[in-house]
Amino acid sequence: MKTDIHPDYHSVIFLDSSCDYKILSRSTLTSEEMMEWDDGNSYPVIRVEVSAASHPFYTGKKQQVLDRGGRIEQFQRRYGKKEEPGEKEAEETPQS
Repeated sequence: MKTDIHPDYHSVIFLDSSCDYKILSRSTLTSEEMMEWDDGNSYPVIRVEVSAASHPFYTGKKQQVLDRGGRIEQFQRRYGKKEEPGEKEAEETPQS
């Protein structure tokens, strides 16, 4: 490998802001914020919004598609034609 062309690869703490989950890993990302880990050393902190601890797929809190109905039913509920009160009565009365 050539020297001085690769980014600095060092240990960092990834902190999930939504559930206060922390993991020590290695990355090329840097941060001014530092945090002390269990081993007594301080590492840069990279804040993330979603991790395996808070993602609905991994936590099992994923909403079932079957519970909401299919895509067509969802579309009809949101954007389907709304019947006006006069239209329904006109359809029910038989024409002679």
